[in-house]
Amino acid sequence: MDIKFTARHFKPNEELQDYAHDAVRKLERYYDGIVKSEIILSFERTKNSLKVAEIHLTVYGTLLKAVQKSADYRKSVDAAVVKLERQLVKYKGKLHEKAKSNVRKIYEKD
Repeated sequence: MDIKFTARHFKPNEELQDYAHDAVRKLERYYDGIVKSEIILSFERTKNSLKVAEIHLTVYGTLLKAVQKSADYRKSVDAAVVKLERQLVKYKGKLHEKAKSNVRKIYEKD
């Protein structure tokens, strides 16, 4: 999986980048067909700022994305990863259902 990291309007430390990369790599245990991922970290407002984590996954022609806001970048990344876990499980289930229905059609023709 190709991981692209972007930080808007600030310079992240190496530890935060590694944390985000590791969190996204863990998504491969749910589905190994992830082609590319983009991690975008930004913030809203300068005082009492909200930290925003956007993660976009490209999965064989489909784009899955999650946006999460919180007071800390790590919390935002974790929450976005949890959202993407649910999306990947649902996507994988839909693929299996399509495959099963195609097999049923073949058996019914015989």
